[in-house]
Amino acid sequence: MKEAGKSLFIRPASWFPVAFAALMLGGCAIAGRDYVRPETSVSDTWQSSLEGGLTAKEMSPDTLAAWWTTLDEPQLSSLIERAVKGNLDLKQARARIREARARRGAARADYLPTIEAGGSAARSRSGEEIGTGETNEMYTASFDAGWELDIFGGVRRSVEAYTADLQAAREDLRDVLVSLLAEVALNYVDVRTYQTRLTVAEANLESQKETYQLALWRHEAGLSDELAVQQARYNLESTRSQIPTLQTGLEEAMNSIAVLLGEQPGKVHGELAKREPIPVTPLSVAVGVPADVIRRRPDIRKAERQLAAQTARVGVAAADLYPKFNLSGSIGLESLTLGNLFSSGHETSSEGAVISWPIFKGGSIRKNIETQSALQEQYLIAYEAAVLGALEEVENALVAYAKEQERRQALSDATEAARRAVDLAQQEYGAGVADFSDVLDTQRSLLSFQSQLAESEGTVTSNLIRLYKALGGGWTSLAPDGGK
Repeated sequence: MKEAGKSLFIRPASWFPVAFAALMLGGCAIAGRDYVRPETSVSDTWQSSLEGGLTAKEMSPDTLAAWWTTLDEPQLSSLIERAVKGNLDLKQARARIREARARRGAARADYLPTIEAGGSAARSRSGEEIGTGETNEMYTASFDAGWELDIFGGVRRSVEAYTADLQAAREDLRDVLVSLLAEVALNYVDVRTYQTRLTVAEANLESQKETYQLALWRHEAGLSDELAVQQARYNLESTRSQIPTLQTGLEEAMNSIAVLLGEQPGKVHGELAKREPIPVTPLSVAVGVPADVIRRRPDIRKAERQLAAQTARVGVAAADLYPKFNLSGSIGLESLTLGNLFSSGHETSSEGAVISWPIFKGGSIRKNIETQSALQEQYLIAYEAAVLGALEEVENALVAYAKEQERRQALSDATEAARRAVDLAQQEYGAGVADFSDVLDTQRSLLSFQSQLAESEGTVTSNLIRLYKALGGGWTSLAPDGGK
């Protein structure tokens, strides 16, 4: 069905009374509902028991803002500073802030009247058969102004929406920053973990080379059979086979750091080539309470601002139900000759006001309101999901950090026992009271436990980094505010 609307042109003499009445109406009704931040009820304490140095004390804002400094790694701090300057995801997030600010500026422009300037020149000549054959000229110049009064708040709601979009874009930048800092630190820990595991594997390889050489000499001297030689050899080659995999992991971690810094793969290899120990975690870590996370996490703050923006857009849609008031005016000049265009007595002017009110549009306006309301509901659910997801992430990080420390201690004890077993097996084999297979078994066990211990030490530090990320740490000291 063809859509129809109704307009009423009001004579110039009625311009000011209409404007006054419209402004009075505007003070009575604003389309849509004012936004109210959703209330979130969370537990006062964490579900997980705080172990391994974790405490419920409130973390110092300065510590959380620069959490990587607790690892006491100047090189890591340097990499993070470079990532903040060069990371491409951060640059995209900053560009999104500029886009959101420009969109808000365009929305604010609807508060103001529009002014246009124009001019024209025309020449016409009638034919001699039906006219005089004379040539006529007409010159005009004009300024036209129009202004739609925001009586029922459609423009105000639109500005509210774009303002919330801008705030959400700032929170998005902070969320990207939180993830970036964690990724740089996690890959740095991976580099040191792979280097430590390589050192362990290479040391065991040298030890197993000596064992293999000893078995070969004893076989050549007729003191043992070939079985001991082959056993020593496959033990040696098994250890050798682990080294390429560790080297591959090390290369990948270094390349990841370079890309996170906005540089080409391979750019940081030289500065990270020297093997350094895995960063050690602090003895005590304050994690605060769940409510702190809700206030601090940028992804939750972003979801809340997106909900606010959509709430305002419901009001924008609702404003289409109400009449619109448009004021217009024009000042111009017209003359039959260009030279006289700006002479006195050639001025023209007009003014008017128009009220338009959609009487029938097939229900499209109300359907649009329903659409925007359904989107608002979706954003509310997304906000609630962000809160739950954040709390889950912290709970998991608390457990992982504490339990991995228990695993590390057990592996440390196992490594010490395996090292003692190797010494005893070698002594007993030399004394002829133990088989050569005992030496090989203890060597394999020692390598396995040493490698697992190094991996666990890296995991403990990585889990602390993930905990800081889950707590929303890092953005307050480095993220630009982005202006108003």
